Amino acid sequence: MLLPTTVVGSHAWPGWYSQAQEAIAQGAYGPRDLDELRRDAVTVAVEDQQRAGIDLLTDGEMGRLDFNLGFYNAFTGLRALPVERRLGVPAHDQRPKYEIIGPLAAPHGLGVVEEYLYLKSIARGRCKATVPGPFTLSGRLVGEDRLAIAEQLVPIVRRELERLVEAGCDYIQLDEPSIACYPDGVGHYVRLFNATAEGIAATISTHLCFGNYKARAVAGRRYRPLFPKILDLAAGELILEFASREMAEADLWKEFAVTKRLAAGVVDVKNSYVEPPELIASRARLLLQYVPAESLSLCPDCGFSQTARHLAVAKLHNLVAGARIVRLELGHSEAL
Repeated sequence: MLLPTTVVGSHAWPGWYSQAQEAIAQGAYGPRDLDELRRDAVTVAVEDQQRAGIDLLTDGEMGRLDFNLGFYNAFTGLRALPVERRLGVPAHDQRPKYEIIGPLAAPHGLGVVEEYLYLKSIARGRCKATVPGPFTLSGRLVGEDRLAIAEQLVPIVRRELERLVEAGCDYIQLDEPSIACYPDGVGHYVRLFNATAEGIAATISTHLCFGNYKARAVAGRRYRPLFPKILDLAAGELILEFASREMAEADLWKEFAVTKRLAAGVVDVKNSYVEPPELIASRARLLLQYVPAESLSLCPDCGFSQTARHLAVAKLHNLVAGARIVRLELGHSEAL
């Protein structure tokens, strides 16, 4: 399909799922209760996407409780540290960190394979799995140099990718948002990414953004410092945010003659304004001035985990409607 629609990963939590987190923290749920709760939340996320008409689905990352914090429970060799600040305006220093106290390992995997298999069992369309990359995962770990920590995580993440392929997954999103937050080290990050992803027998995409905790960015919001080195990533598709930046840097694809696919954020997940379909269509038309239609997908800027569900659902419906407008202008019907 021309201009396929997708999501970046996480979906907005229903109110009941947010409320349940307090009970989880107090130990009110048994293992079977937790499994049922999380599967119900995944079902909601998938149905919201399917009703909107999204072409490439995720499980909404609903079982993780966080984009990446949920993964640290899978590791041995870590100890949770006290949160540095609990009061006041939300920022990243209110998120947990973990001290490295032994060799890092994930003896039972990271859980993404199990997430993917459940997604496939309930979804009616094409699906992708989302996995945080080693540099992004290293960001909440305290020990030696961050790059050295990320090096230890490479074989663990790569094994999860291999297990996904073995489970039948042909589309993997290896997320490295932290790369865009620290552009000075882009050469090191490309090396880490490629050591993780090269040779994996699946379509590999990656999401690069500037942070979205409590809908706040954590870095200077420019992709240009990453170019052209970022094009050496062993990924066929880059997923970048544009809508929240008023479509700045849309010309990068033409300036650097990029041959990779672009999944472009045309919906602002940090904004409560629900963009009408025509606005989304106009953003797609702008991108088509620089990106070949056959290389362009449309998506939100980032995951919806920090967005109210009613807004996220409305934005998904309008994303699909906006894509449909432009497809018809290009002479492609839905059947094509």
